[in-house]
Amino acid sequence: MIDQTSPSVHSVVVGEAAPHRVVFLHGLFGRGKNLMRIATGLEPEAQSLLVDLPNHGRSAWTEAFDYVEIADLVAEHLRAGFAADGQVDVVGHSMGGKVAMVLALRHPELVRRLVVIDISPVASGSSRGEFRHLLEALAGLDLGSVTRRSDADEALKAAIPESGVRGFLLQNLRRGEHGFEWEPNLRLLREQLPAVMGFPDLPGLTFTGPVLWIAGERSSYVSDEDAPAMRALFPRTVRMTVRGAGHWVHSEKPDEVVTALRTFLGG
Repeated sequence: MIDQTSPSVHSVVVGEAAPHRVVFLHGLFGRGKNLMRIATGLEPEAQSLLVDLPNHGRSAWTEAFDYVEIADLVAEHLRAGFAADGQVDVVGHSMGGKVAMVLALRHPELVRRLVVIDISPVASGSSRGEFRHLLEALAGLDLGSVTRRSDADEALKAAIPESGVRGFLLQNLRRGEHGFEWEPNLRLLREQLPAVMGFPDLPGLTFTGPVLWIAGERSSYVSDEDAPAMRALFPRTVRMTVRGAGHWVHSEKPDEVVTALRTFLGG
């Protein structure tokens, strides 16, 4: 793996040079390495770039949450490195799926094929997730009392009883010079959650390349009502539902996602 860092966006290259180059964009509370299993599953036919989106992981924080600004920062990062020699495929989950869609709409010259995992180009709405609850739980944790990661895990049990969800969130906890601290910009994400859950108005823009739209069967983030908005922006969309999967499709059903990506990206 090779770290590639710019002032705004941090990323990691996975795999050797290959016929396909794939960029992965994670969801809220995530980081590029959350998609490592999918990226390695595409080898050796694909080399992947795992991106830490702004306000997450090792990437810089922004003053406001704006999908257009974030997509433009990712586009600048790609032009300077991974996509310098031509188009790449882009895969985005949840919040990262919205970034991926805006990236394809605003910078179609960078994107060959697009994969959107369990999100739609519409406002998600507070009823479609527990994100505010999770943000409040993390922000309410007294980091001054945390001396080990297990302390944080124990303190979050009441608010977040699912051990898998806690484990995922605690990947964002790092030890700094003055004790533990959160890598994501929790203040910004809490204050501007409506923007995170929304989708920008991009009049006149369409992406005419092939698009695979993957939904989890048990998730409410993709619905039949969202299809007209999706197809208006992405007329060459193919929709696929992964049985038994919730919102985190790629972590719950990785083999199915790898198979779908291999078929679509190699087509």
